[in-house]
Amino acid sequence: MIRLLLALLLLVLVAVRVPGEPRPDGTAEVMHLIAREIRAVLPGDAIGGAAAAVRIEGRTLFFNTGLADMADRRPMTSDSLFNIASLRKLFEATLIAQAVQQGELALDDPVAKYVTELQQGGTIRRVTIGQLATYTSGLLLRQDYEPWPDWGYTLPEFIATLNAWEPERGHEGGQEHIYTHAGYVLLQLVLERRFSRPIGELVTERLLEPLAMSSTVLPPRGANGRAELAPALMRRAVQGYDRDGAPIGAPGDQQGYYHFPGTGQMFSSARDLATFLAAQLGELPEHRSLQAAMALTQQRVARYAPRHWQALAWEVNDNTDPPIVEKIAGLNNTSGHMGMIRDKRIGIVILSNRGSQYMATAGRRVLAELAHP
Repeated sequence: MIRLLLALLLLVLVAVRVPGEPRPDGTAEVMHLIAREIRAVLPGDAIGGAAAAVRIEGRTLFFNTGLADMADRRPMTSDSLFNIASLRKLFEATLIAQAVQQGELALDDPVAKYVTELQQGGTIRRVTIGQLATYTSGLLLRQDYEPWPDWGYTLPEFIATLNAWEPERGHEGGQEHIYTHAGYVLLQLVLERRFSRPIGELVTERLLEPLAMSSTVLPPRGANGRAELAPALMRRAVQGYDRDGAPIGAPGDQQGYYHFPGTGQMFSSARDLATFLAAQLGELPEHRSLQAAMALTQQRVARYAPRHWQALAWEVNDNTDPPIVEKIAGLNNTSGHMGMIRDKRIGIVILSNRGSQYMATAGRRVLAELAHP
């Protein structure tokens, strides 16, 4: 009965503060703002829900609404585990920036320097790490856009496709912005070859362990399409639902077109990503070098719209003042947004188990109001 009553609560609001820190005025107003904007984005049928974390004034506010799984009436919590889709790219971008700062590679390095099989190709030989990280390489494969195909790549097939690839007429590498998942799969290979380590080990040792992000994992994809999560994590995994509320896959569902190790999707929680967000905001002084690398990923590199810039995985949105640095993510059964205004030391992460929802709308509105109280 207690479990059922908890599940029926549509809002769970938790404020986490540094021990001994007085509770600042305005917390209730901030929580009301978060609740209002996220509820406005989610469908009104109450299928699924969302978990969010907001960094403000050096503390984290957690907000949870709805259900992690409709079948067992499991309520959403700050520790619910989500497929974070393209938010994973922020982790690869941070590894790239960290390696650049430590002199281990350069953004101008051609990817073929590390993935040597590409030295036999054509245009791909000239593509650089920096171009891939900012989506300006011109690379675009059939798996990058709708209508989605029903086939993918083994590693040899991926390499062969890249060697045969030529940009469409009028697309010149280093100039036009073209969003591509394939580019970040190739960056994964660059990192693995440069450091002779699997991408999961690199992410864990260089990012997750230093930040004590114990609920973030890059698991293998099992034969049934589910992530091979430890039992304790699988019990926290949400059930994903499509835009119309139909369940998609099972908790721990992974999707993708790349059938070789390290290409599965990452899983994390709002609580863990709040730590990642705090580091991105430069609020963890014990991690100065890591935060310097993160600051590098946020720097404008290529303009792709009158008021939008591409950084390393991040995008800089100048439609607000101050600008919002953000990343949008989503699949047919998961949606997410992470955004921040670094100078104001405010940020937000929103994760939903409802697919194809534009959570950036809620994230941007919360940040805009917090920036101008």
